[in-house]
Amino acid sequence: MLAHGQTVIQYVEGLAPKAMAMEGDKIGLHVGTLQKKVKKVMIALDVLESVVDEAIAEGVDLIVAHHAVIYRPLKNIRTDLAAGRVFEKLLKHDIAVYTAHTNLDVAVGGMNDWLAEAVGLVDVEVLDVLHRDTWKKLVVYVPKSHRDAVFQAVCQAGAGSVGNYGHCSFQVEGIGTFMPGEGTQPFIGAEGKLEQVEEVRIELVLPASRQSAVVKAMMAAHPYEEVAYDLIPLDLPGTGYGIGRIGYLPQPLTLRELAELVKERFSLQGVRVVGDLDGTIKKVAVVGGDGSSFASKAIFRGADAYLTGDIGYHTAHDAQAEGLSIIDAGHNIEKIMKEKLATYLLERLKENGYETEVISSRVHTDPFQFV
Repeated sequence: MLAHGQTVIQYVEGLAPKAMAMEGDKIGLHVGTLQKKVKKVMIALDVLESVVDEAIAEGVDLIVAHHAVIYRPLKNIRTDLAAGRVFEKLLKHDIAVYTAHTNLDVAVGGMNDWLAEAVGLVDVEVLDVLHRDTWKKLVVYVPKSHRDAVFQAVCQAGAGSVGNYGHCSFQVEGIGTFMPGEGTQPFIGAEGKLEQVEEVRIELVLPASRQSAVVKAMMAAHPYEEVAYDLIPLDLPGTGYGIGRIGYLPQPLTLRELAELVKERFSLQGVRVVGDLDGTIKKVAVVGGDGSSFASKAIFRGADAYLTGDIGYHTAHDAQAEGLSIIDAGHNIEKIMKEKLATYLLERLKENGYETEVISSRVHTDPFQFV
């Protein structure tokens, strides 16, 4: 069974909801349609002509990219120029392109977590919190026969997590009453007859951002024609979401050693470094892509070193003056998302019974090299 295009993107957005994207970011469907069955998905960092050629050769139906194929307003689509040929090939071969950018950066278990993990950081926190989720409590009444089915469904959809504990709930048994009205098709009972049913009241907390998915899963697993449930707002601080991560190295390294580690972990020819190469680094901030605007936040949070890409000349001077070391590893370190997102998406598809293939682009898209 092949997954529908919309289904594939639902799994992507399960990791990186569109609401997490920064204002004005060019995310979502850029080319083609999701109203089709998808045999093969390719995960790419950039959508260059060489990447599209690869997708054509691989028989790909959908490209999920990190960087937008339409970033600046289009003035024309000239097929005699490289930019125009990209769109010509995508449309001729019915290849859709979907972009997950800053929503993937912000996501828990997304881009910046992958970068922090690759460096080996521990006690990791969000560098710059942009917004916080809120909490709600779900209360649902379920016949005893379907207690486990509903409970497992809502937990898998995102309810019932408290810190590092999952499947957290309070459950109590009782008697539910109802009288099916005219024209109803009750799971239990008959029209016009008062019923008394042994039910279970299940209570779980959930992030407000998961409400839609949790309610949908609950409805699908619940046997009743009309489901009795409550959603109660809670005055509790939720998870903070934002750009970048900050954490500690398992053991102190010199800036030189950290730079060599970064080169190794991301398969780089070289990196640009600001700071004393023999200085000791314990606390490291990480931002994928262009991190110039977050250097001051790294300083404020007490980082010894800042790993990012595309640092500007004057930003480097400012950081140097404040004692912040910088490793500019280039924008292309975000290529880590190809294998990571492909693995995540393939797991979601397989566990739901889909045979849609997922591959990661093998084309090297970094325009820079060291000589």
